[in-house]
Amino acid sequence: MNLRIAALLPVCLLLAGGCAKNQVIAKSEPAVATVKADQPKEALARIVATGAVINTVAAVVNDEIITLFEVNREAQPVIRENEKKGALDDAARSKIRRLALDSLVEKKLVEQKIKELNIKVSEEEIRQSIDDVKKQNNLTQEALVAALANQGLSFDQYRSQLQEQLEKLKLVSMEVRSKIQVGESEMREYFEANRLKYTEDETFRARHIFFKTSEKTPSDDIKRSMTTALMVLAEAKSGKDFAELAKTYSEDPAARKDGGDLGRFKKGDMLPELEQAIMSLKPGEVSELVYTPSGFHIIKLEERVSGKMKSFESVKGEIEETLYRKKSEERFSQWAKELRGKASIEMKDLTGLL
Repeated sequence: MNLRIAALLPVCLLLAGGCAKNQVIAKSEPAVATVKADQPKEALARIVATGAVINTVAAVVNDEIITLFEVNREAQPVIRENEKKGALDDAARSKIRRLALDSLVEKKLVEQKIKELNIKVSEEEIRQSIDDVKKQNNLTQEALVAALANQGLSFDQYRSQLQEQLEKLKLVSMEVRSKIQVGESEMREYFEANRLKYTEDETFRARHIFFKTSEKTPSDDIKRSMTTALMVLAEAKSGKDFAELAKTYSEDPAARKDGGDLGRFKKGDMLPELEQAIMSLKPGEVSELVYTPSGFHIIKLEERVSGKMKSFESVKGEIEETLYRKKSEERFSQWAKELRGKASIEMKDLTGLL
């Protein structure tokens, strides 16, 4: 079960350690060898060649360090996910690790900003968020603990991660969302530019007469059904009451009551063979004989209603949320860039390690 954590928290995978040839992977136990980032590259190469697990400083962010162990732990789930799609070469793994390092730098900056602004999350807020998760996933406390265990997390680890996410949300709200406004004119402009998106689907109403066959139906019986269907088709096209023909001949059990009424539907709701026939008809027209794996059909299109444009007021809230989310993402990217620009960040040369 993947828990929906109030649409905030991606459930983290624990790192399962392991080593491969020419590959440096941090294990969950302490590193076998620790090296300095400014060590000669020849020395690094010799250590890597031994297959030893290595830990070293990968970056320094405002006097706080990020280790190679942390980078490998961050990258490992992504590497595993990509390996499911195909083998990865050393260059691909290196790229994933470097992206992981970049992500950890941003994460460290966010954590430091949370401390600087003294952002706190109360016990009640954490409890309410956990209750929301249990409610959304229909879980008891015991079931939640069991689900987390299946994902490699203890409840305390989960609670700690949730607290971090709530702190980040408060930071984003203070630094990003509170500075965003979506005006009426913007919403109307978006509405006009996306009229097709806010147009209701075209709807249809039709009737059918059904003659049942299957792959197991003897060929003589199929011929008799087709002969009857063609006779009924000729009567329908001659103008006879289609509903009465359906009540008399259709092998759809409901047809005797509703005259073969298929109700109102949209494109995509019907079998492809029936939909293709319906799309070619005008209201009042009767199709040719349509064959599907279940049998023969005769269709009459009763009504075709073009999609109506939704009113601006009915979709205003949806548009506001769309624009607000877009602006939030853009503003957060800009804010993170500015935060990084003001920080003291030293990326170590880990050629041969990353």
